[in-house]
Amino acid sequence: MSNGVAVSIQRTVKITVNGSEFTAPEGSTILQACRSEGLEIPTLCYLENLTPVNTCRLCMVEVQGSRTLVPSCSRKIEPGMVVNTESDRVQASRKMVLELLASSVDMSIVSDELSEWMERHQVDKERFGPQALPAQLGERETTHAGHHVRGDGTLAATVFEPVKIDNDQYVRDYSRCVLCYRCVEACGTDAQNTFAIALGGRGFEAHITTEYDVPLPESACVYCGNCVAVCPTNALMFKIEHDMRQAQTWDESRQTLTRTICPYCGVGCNLEIHAQDNKIVKVTSPLDHDVTSGMLCVKGRFGFEFINS
Repeated sequence: MSNGVAVSIQRTVKITVNGSEFTAPEGSTILQACRSEGLEIPTLCYLENLTPVNTCRLCMVEVQGSRTLVPSCSRKIEPGMVVNTESDRVQASRKMVLELLASSVDMSIVSDELSEWMERHQVDKERFGPQALPAQLGERETTHAGHHVRGDGTLAATVFEPVKIDNDQYVRDYSRCVLCYRCVEACGTDAQNTFAIALGGRGFEAHITTEYDVPLPESACVYCGNCVAVCPTNALMFKIEHDMRQAQTWDESRQTLTRTICPYCGVGCNLEIHAQDNKIVKVTSPLDHDVTSGMLCVKGRFGFEFINS
């Protein structure tokens, strides 16, 4: 307390990253510390408004004295820590992770950030063989743990799932799912606390499913769409966007983005209105808004179609 004013003192930790020494707040992760200094580290399962779950292994970095690479999204910094985010070992690991993902799922319409990292690492999508066609594959959800059939090596072990269209709000195309776990976190304690979805199966047969594997309309889903908002590969997609992509009319270069406040209640959630040809095609919320942190309810995210009527 100084002159009646409370003073907060936060300790800092000195670390060295890629040969440069700097300080960061105590308790920061390596990823947070690096981003505060403008150093880029690729991420997939990590999102600022979700709890790190360490599933994708894309943000791995090299820490001096550590036998293995460590996940920068969850590893806390320590005094004197020496980190290398661009070593040959790190680069090889990232490239391998991206190539394994690209061989097993459809990554044709991933986020711009992920697409940029794939291009930067010169990812060969067919490194492990060309992707199999749907007719050559079994559906992952119909298989059982421990019963995966070994391939002959001529084709990649591609995931196939038919697109699930069982409601008017969003569709699920799990052939694009990289099991980043973001949707499960958003549906759980990080945002919605609905717990309508979870990870089912083990190994190659692991997949996102509803509780007791019931159809989505019969599950606890409240259609808030927060799972759609956090998906990095478009495995979850607005129904409007899906229909427009099928009709080949979806064009982000012709879309405008307008930030406004949701009119449905007095909470003050911020909305980002995506419009194309003078029609709203999607509603998102900014991650940096202190009310929503990117999350919305069913009205805020989907209650706009009357405007297009």
